[in-house]
Amino acid sequence: MFSLVERRRYYFLFSGTIILAGIAALIISTLTTGTALQLSIDFTGGTLLSLQFREGVDEQSIRDVLKEFELDDIIVQKLSAVEQTDYPEDSRWSIQTATLLSDADFEALLNNLDSISTVDHDISANTINRQVEGAGIIIVQFKDTVTADQISAVLAEQGLEGAEVQTVATTYPDGSRWSVRTNELTTDEVAAIEDKLEADVAPLDRASTQVSQVSASVGREVTRAAFLATLAATAVILGFVYFAFRKVPNAFRYGVSAIVAMLHDIMVMVSAISILGMLFDWQVDALFLTALLTVVGFSVQDTIVVFDRIRENITRRRGESYELIVNRSVLETIHRSLATQLNAIFVMIAIVLFGGETIRQFVIILLIGLTSGTYSSIFIAVPMLVSWSKGEIPFIKPAELYE
Repeated sequence: MFSLVERRRYYFLFSGTIILAGIAALIISTLTTGTALQLSIDFTGGTLLSLQFREGVDEQSIRDVLKEFELDDIIVQKLSAVEQTDYPEDSRWSIQTATLLSDADFEALLNNLDSISTVDHDISANTINRQVEGAGIIIVQFKDTVTADQISAVLAEQGLEGAEVQTVATTYPDGSRWSVRTNELTTDEVAAIEDKLEADVAPLDRASTQVSQVSASVGREVTRAAFLATLAATAVILGFVYFAFRKVPNAFRYGVSAIVAMLHDIMVMVSAISILGMLFDWQVDALFLTALLTVVGFSVQDTIVVFDRIRENITRRRGESYELIVNRSVLETIHRSLATQLNAIFVMIAIVLFGGETIRQFVIILLIGLTSGTYSSIFIAVPMLVSWSKGEIPFIKPAELYE
């Protein structure tokens, strides 16, 4: 019989290397950017400006303008230039309405515009629907070339006669797109900053400039909720596993091993977002927490499947060593664990390759977490039981698990 748990030291070494690399990334990120993880305004609160200039600019020129407004905690980052090379000319349009549209009217407009040419909802629904100088500005990305008259006709049918319709460039030079994150700003302050940037730095594409605001109190509440959710999940998992395996000797060890595997997955995901944050400016947002808690559930589910088979085999095979029973249980359940997770992983790979840009970061982080969860259930949680029984864990006295 092929022995998986016999090679447990290699699994622990592999995981330890990954986690240490993640810790190193967190340290490097702290030294270079001032923060271990780049937190979005979902956590920090404040205003996030995504500025699209019509020509390349440098960071210092933006900072020089912002200094005049005496803002606190300014973070300026260069973003990838807007480039929709898959779309033809005259396929991206800005629509300026007399007033800001409600969310329902905005969605209705996008659906009505589908009658002209297919609207790329992944891009359009997450671009602009905000008020600028008393008017509402919307960006719509079509998949084919359309005309201003076609768009105006649809607007008239929806009662938006007189809306100004203009084409928007699909490609801008490098260094033309920047994000500015700072403390909370009012609408008037945002408009003043945009006017000053346009006057002193370079012309702005107002239709492609996005503004997001989250109050500091909301950011603190999100952070608190995330911490409490993680603590609650840990307590529930430990209690459930202990109760479910209460008739198995040393049931507490099963709960602790499941928690260790869960913490392993959390560390892997945190390490991944730290590294990706340094490389691609990815930020920790509310969707990251969603991915984190989803992975915790999947990981524990896989772990319990294997633990349950160990519980059954302990009573059936009393003449075998605990290490052999554990190894047999893993081999009997590994096909189920892999089949279940691989189905989900293949779907997520398809979404990463062909899905929208707005959910790609979330899906990639979830993919990393689920892969780690499958690995930790088989190669961390289960081998840890054997190491515990053999006294291989420092400062823990070994004990026979059959007693």
